[in-house]
Order: sequence, then C-alpha cells, then structure tokens
Amino acid sequence: MNTESVVEFLGNVSLLQRLPSSSLKRIAQVVVFKRYDRGDYVVRENQDVDGVYFLLEGQAQVLISAGEEFLLKRFDFFGHGIFGDVYPADVVARSELTCLLLMSDHLALLETKYVWDSDKELESPCLVEHILYLEPLDLNVFRGFTPPNAPTYGKVYGGQLVGQALAAASKTVETMKIVHNFHSYFLRVGDIDIPIIFEVNRLRDGNNFSTRRVDARQKGKTIFTLFASFQRKQQGFIHQESTMPHTPAPETLLPREEILERLVTDPLLPRDYRDEVATEINVPFPIDIRFCEPKDSTKQTKSSPRLKYWFRAKGKLSDDDQALHRCVVAYASDLIFASISLNPHRREGMSVAALSLDHSMWFHRSIRADDWLLFVMVSPTVFDSRGFATGKMFNRKGELVASLTQEALVKEAVNIKPSFGAKL
Repeated sequence: MNTESVVEFLGNVSLLQRLPSSSLKRIAQVVVFKRYDRGDYVVRENQDVDGVYFLLEGQAQVLISAGEEFLLKRFDFFGHGIFGDVYPADVVARSELTCLLLMSDHLALLETKYVWDSDKELESPCLVEHILYLEPLDLNVFRGFTPPNAPTYGKVYGGQLVGQALAAASKTVETMKIVHNFHSYFLRVGDIDIPIIFEVNRLRDGNNFSTRRVDARQKGKTIFTLFASFQRKQQGFIHQESTMPHTPAPETLLPREEILERLVTDPLLPRDYRDEVATEINVPFPIDIRFCEPKDSTKQTKSSPRLKYWFRAKGKLSDDDQALHRCVVAYASDLIFASISLNPHRREGMSVAALSLDHSMWFHRSIRADDWLLFVMVSPTVFDSRGFATGKMFNRKGELVASLTQEALVKEAVNIKPSFGAKL
C-alpha cells in the first residue's frame, strides 16, 4: 500500500478530517501496519496502549467489563489519548484485521496549530494564511475571524468570506479530491467585530466527485453561501484556446501601494479624492498587485471596463497543498473584480459603489498563489444597476489556470455607514 493510498484512507477517518493534508502525509509516513488473526487481542482492558489504531481492513469487537460491546469497522479508531493512557476495554479481532498504528511518539501530529500546517512553528505566517485560519468546532462546523490587520473596508471583505468558506468546505473532503469550481452568493454585510460560523453540508460524496454547501452565519443569520465541487485527479483530453495577452513582466511594474502613494501626493487631483485614496493605503492587503497598464486614470475619470494585473500572495505560503493555494487565489479574486463595471461611468465629483452579488470560479490546472498570476478581466455589460464581469487567470507559462464570473450591484454611492444587515 503506497503513501498516497494511506493518505486517502486517513482522509476518511473522522478524527483526522480537521487536519490539513500536510499532517495526513506526515502521519502516513510514520504509521505502522499491524495485522491480527481472528480472535487475537489487539488491546487488553486497563493496559497501556502503544498509540492510536485506525482500522484499515476487517472488524474488531470492543468488550467492556460492564457487559457492553460494540463493533469497530473500516475508518474507526481507538487507543491512546482517546480514553487516557490506558484503554478501558478489550479489543478483539472479529476477523482477519489490519490496523494502522500511530505510535505515541507521533501523537503531536494529531494537534492543529495552523489551518494548513499542523506541526510547523511559524512566528509570522503569511497574512493571507492567517486570515484563512479556521477553528474547528465540530466535524462540519468551523469558526473564522477577521484579524485586526486584515483588510475590511468597513465590513467583512468579500474575498475573506469566499476564502474562509472554501477552506471550510475543503476541510471536509478527502485529501485526494481538490476543488474545481465554486459558486457563491453574498447575502448580507458581515460584521468585522464578531466571529463567523461556517457550517458545511455534505451534499454528496462519490468515487470521483464530492459536493459541499457552506453557510456563513453571524447573529443567527446567513450572510454568505457557497457551493463547491471537488474532484479526484483524472487523466483526460487537454486543449487551450485562450491565449495569455502580452504584458510587461511583473517585476518591472510598480506595486499597487506605490501607485496609491503617488495619487495621494498628486496636487492636480481633488483633495477629497486624495483623502479617500489615503484611507485605502492604510488598509493592508496581503496580496501583491502589479497593474499592467499605466495608471493614468482615477476613480473619478472614465476608463475602459477592462483590467489586467499580476498578483501573488505576499510571502511564501507554508504548504504546497493545492487546497490552500486555491483558497488564497479565491480570496484575492474579489478585490477589484466588481469595480471594473463602473469604469465607463465615472466622472469627477461622483462617488460610486460596487457590491458583489455572486462570485463563481473554475480551476482548470494546478495553481500557486505565491507565484505571479495574471488576472485578465472585462465587464461586457451593465444594466439595471447590475454589472457583469468575466475573468481569466494565467500562470507565467501562459497556461489558463482559472476562469471567473461575477455580478455586482453598481451605482452611485450613498454615504451611509455600513451596518450589519441586508446588503440591498
């Protein structure tokens, strides 16, 4: 049995489903195969146990001195740390039995310290990885937070809801299945001062595909819903019609923060506009963005409903897990996407607002969120106060790695302080 098969098995054990795939890989490398014949004792009552046992094949009978008994089967577990240092029952092989034993010396692998990497002591993980951290409350329930240094813009940033909900869904799917698309709906404005509860509904688990629905709640109300589909890697046809446009290399372009600094100090721009830009600079964003075209337009001048920019996570992510990288890309995708629908309608002195209504994304190929990705977006139409935008993401090789769509409410802004409640 190879390591990949062991990881797949461990991903179906309920005790381990709160752990990142990196932990499962490490557990798979250290577990010991233990085989027993029918009638053999695996553990005796009130004796020390060597670690935690995971039932791989066969069945075992648990016999308690009080006369109770129950059956253990594939994916069940028992042993050290579950009822203390000793086990309060006899465990007997009811058939030929194979277990995977995680020895006591490696039990620290069962602890979760970070959302993706359970045993790496990180003093300062990537800010975006810190934002995506989720605290497991139950098998299908997680709690997310808005850290003080996370971008908020007066409310929970939409990308945070997307990234955290997708992370919650990913934590309930076996590690060999990776998200290939999601569809999400923004229902209410999120409150940055209270935690967000993410409840995952396991809609379907098939051999190759799994489907999840995630409801994000605050104060008893659903503020965001996400549907995600996960697929086991399969061989098939390959072609690509989309061509990555020619753009300058990201290293030759100015960071978004530097462009904003130049706008703030431009004496030809209105003072109120420069004040608005100054507040935007003060909001830290954990994604490095490099615009491809010269930024000679502002939020108060008309421009094309198109945009291209390179982006990547600031810092190196702690794990190569595709689940983490896709959650980070999903987090980054919502920042400017909706606002391009407003570009042809801007004018001096006018304040405009874009509120995301829904956001969908398809992942085509493996993706690295801490390496440069080109985001090419266009808004083909705006009508009835709704702007529609489509997007494509390419890696530096020119491969199409993801496609996106978004619809947003776009209109002149009303200067009302955001409050918790319905968005519309």
